[in-house]
Amino acid sequence: MKKRTIWLIAIVLLFLFVQLIPWEQPPATKDNPDDLLLHQNVPEDVAGLLKASCYDCHSNETVYPWYSKVAPVSWLVRRDVKEGRKELNFSEWNKLKITKKAKALDQIAEYTESEEMPMKIYTIMHPDAKLDDAKRKKIIDWANNTADALFGND
Repeated sequence: MKKRTIWLIAIVLLFLFVQLIPWEQPPATKDNPDDLLLHQNVPEDVAGLLKASCYDCHSNETVYPWYSKVAPVSWLVRRDVKEGRKELNFSEWNKLKITKKAKALDQIAEYTESEEMPMKIYTIMHPDAKLDDAKRKKIIDWANNTADALFGND
């Protein structure tokens, strides 16, 4: 056999082998009694933007697409969801102290304005999550106004 054929077979076998390594994704649930959208006055259009652009990584309501079950992509999805939930989990919003909420809202505005969120790699596979300037402004304005309202600075 040619070297190229041997390498191709080896790569395919390696790809198939890594599929056998168990990597469980963080659990997803729709039952989230402490969710942001249940406890904070979020306008419907902003709630839709947060659901489309943020909730897969920053809530317990992650929707795992087919490719999230195929290694090595599954490893990246798992890491991103775990890190996203650790940084900010909208499903745990009502459990946060007011100062943590204010910090989270500040970071939402900051990361949205700087276009760090949603992550570019996420919007490639989820084009509906991409934020144009108008959508970005809605989220930033909501986050800033909500942070002000937390401390009665309406």
